[in-house]
Amino acid sequence: MKCGLALAAVALCQSLASALPVEQLQERATVKGFDISHYQANVNYQGAYNSGARFVIIKATEGTTYIDPAFSKHYTGATKAGLIRGGYHFARPTSSSGATQANFFLAHGGGWSGDGRTLPGMLDIEYNPSGATCYGLSKSAMVSWISSFVNQYHSKTGRWPMIYSTNDWWTTCTGNSAAFNTKCPLVLARYSSAGPGTIPGGWPYQTIWQNSDSYAYGGDSDIFNGPLSGLKKLATG
Repeated sequence: MKCGLALAAVALCQSLASALPVEQLQERATVKGFDISHYQANVNYQGAYNSGARFVIIKATEGTTYIDPAFSKHYTGATKAGLIRGGYHFARPTSSSGATQANFFLAHGGGWSGDGRTLPGMLDIEYNPSGATCYGLSKSAMVSWISSFVNQYHSKTGRWPMIYSTNDWWTTCTGNSAAFNTKCPLVLARYSSAGPGTIPGGWPYQTIWQNSDSYAYGGDSDIFNGPLSGLKKLATG
């Protein structure tokens, strides 16, 4: 994401993985999607849908003071186009606790409902755009912060949020923590045509791969790792 990665609960993990090796799971990554924020003032939602995209992840909040001004516009446009949609929160781990930021996210577009069209929220936890890479936190403190966020989100919605990151950041700033790999779907960022690369944190595979920072209809390009039925399962819980 700009300034701004995922596995569902154990049942979803099992339904998508089905004991297949990672290589086979990567081969069946067939559902297109994208992610956007206020940086994309004009998004062709219908064009994206017509080209095969079926989901979009939209920036909602950052820290505890920023609400993306384009969130409502993007969410409405995505809904009208028939896209499965959800919000994401850009983490600022030094400004407040994870639980506090989860509550802020939930209050401003990050919620989930079982309507079959809403993805669980996503925590965007990555490189600090304005300071130390790991926000000055130790590896254990970072894991604790993330735990606070995801546990609060789960307690309020009954769903585990997706986690967006890169292999490098996750390894550097959490010590390659495996604390979330049976709960939170992994959204892995790696801009490459050669595949998602190394999967961090003990996750057996990525649920969504952000494969490019340039998508023809606006924002970044994403690929869901499975068939449309799997994407719908992620939305419905």
